[in-house]
Amino acid sequence: MAIKGSLREASLPDVLQLLSMGQKTGCLSVADRSNFGYIFFDVGAITYASIVNRRDRLGDILVKSELITSEQLQAAIDRQAQVRNQRLGEILVEMGTLSRPDLERYMRVQIEEAVYYLFTWSSGSFSFESEVRPEEQDFLVRISPESLLLEGARRVDEWSLIEKKIPSFDLIFVVERQRLEASGVSLTAEQERIIPLLDGQRDVSRVLEDSGLLEFEVGKALYGLITAGFAHRLGKTQAAEVQPTVNEGRVEEHRNLGLAFYKTAMFDEAGREFRRVVDLRPHDEQAHFFLGLVALRQARWGDAVDDLRHAAEQSGGRGAVLHNLAVALEQMGRLAEADAAFAAAAARAPNDVRVLIGWGVVALKRGRGEEALERLDRARGQLGEKPPSALWYWARALAAVVASQQADAITVAEEGVSRYPKSGPLRNNLAVLLERAGNYERAEQLLLTALEEDPSLPQLSKNLGDLCYRSARAEEAQQAYQRAIKLAPRLGEDVYFKLGNLAFKQLRQGEAVAYWREVLAMNPTHELARRNLETLERMK
Repeated sequence: MAIKGSLREASLPDVLQLLSMGQKTGCLSVADRSNFGYIFFDVGAITYASIVNRRDRLGDILVKSELITSEQLQAAIDRQAQVRNQRLGEILVEMGTLSRPDLERYMRVQIEEAVYYLFTWSSGSFSFESEVRPEEQDFLVRISPESLLLEGARRVDEWSLIEKKIPSFDLIFVVERQRLEASGVSLTAEQERIIPLLDGQRDVSRVLEDSGLLEFEVGKALYGLITAGFAHRLGKTQAAEVQPTVNEGRVEEHRNLGLAFYKTAMFDEAGREFRRVVDLRPHDEQAHFFLGLVALRQARWGDAVDDLRHAAEQSGGRGAVLHNLAVALEQMGRLAEADAAFAAAAARAPNDVRVLIGWGVVALKRGRGEEALERLDRARGQLGEKPPSALWYWARALAAVVASQQADAITVAEEGVSRYPKSGPLRNNLAVLLERAGNYERAEQLLLTALEEDPSLPQLSKNLGDLCYRSARAEEAQQAYQRAIKLAPRLGEDVYFKLGNLAFKQLRQGEAVAYWREVLAMNPTHELARRNLETLERMK
């Protein structure tokens, strides 16, 4: 199930209700300009939520609640820097600093706060992808969306008032302490916590950092002080004052946004964010790598090559970078360069199945059957009991053909179709091999069945046309060929040549001339087409 839309047309609470009632499992991504958040669902329950470019405040919440000390938090953060795919909470539990029940309780608080913050977004877009799950975690909570909706609605109403007094977090406020003390008013715990920080030096962002409170808590506490006349706006953070520390923060913000956009297949947005990283840090290897991946996804092969080459230079040639560079070069038809890039990737990752298969495909495209067989068989050896992919079967059968091992090619093709019975390319390969072996009836049946299930593959129609052409079924051959070139006008000169021959035999000389001229436009050295045209000219 895929759901996409605008927050101006459908509010986030409405979307949450829809997913909850439908008991959906997947990831809801929400984007608003440079902001990006996501909520994961499991059978209608919320299991995780985060705002990408908003600091993860789980550690701050734990310190504020006096479950851990600042020193313990820093030790966990230092350890997390070395193990980047492990969440802070998991590390704290492993260190014995935090119990599992406490982690689950405060993860719930963190998730709820992220959802409440998303409720305040009234513009932007959302997208739900089914069956997408969060990265593997030991601690997953389950929260009913309905339990968040009432509190979320209340907070949205309050936040709209707060924003009138605190329109941005770069504002600096100061408290009139003498007047406050003389008033004798009762303060909330949050107000008590932020008053020492409203010193005329810190902006709201810094107050958030130093207090360890959540945005809503700080906003509500400060709003009360402003409304009562105890706090006043003093000014705004000067760009010159924060410039030395802002650039690194901006780099990481754009990087995190780019990663989040990429994971949810929002490739235009991901490319924009990684390009901003490169603008700030021109030789950032990771940013160039992901720009290359985005270009690959969008079939911009030249751009992919440029960015992946840059990433390879910066990384010293990581296997993943070289592998993707090889794929881009292959797509551009630069097979010798692709072969070299795959070889370099295989030297760094000799057991990587994807690298070996890609390397085998390039050898196949270069007409080197024995090399392709050796690389593809190495890939299968690495798989053990795990079945090969459909791509492996496709390449392995064709490599056997190139290496003049027809019987082996049929055996592999039969195994591939048995394992992937819905794959049109695999059935097409098997049909061609069976036709060459003289089994015309089964070959035709494979092609017809494949066409019924996926009529969009031009090669299926082309090969069915070839089969009918060889068996002198002119009308069926013509229909199949015409269907093929309608799907892919540049499919091949031989299709137009045979269409010309069929038209000529049916005394449609004008059509025959048009088809043979198309052949010469595609291949000026096609002697048979040229000779046929010359013969027709002499007959006039």
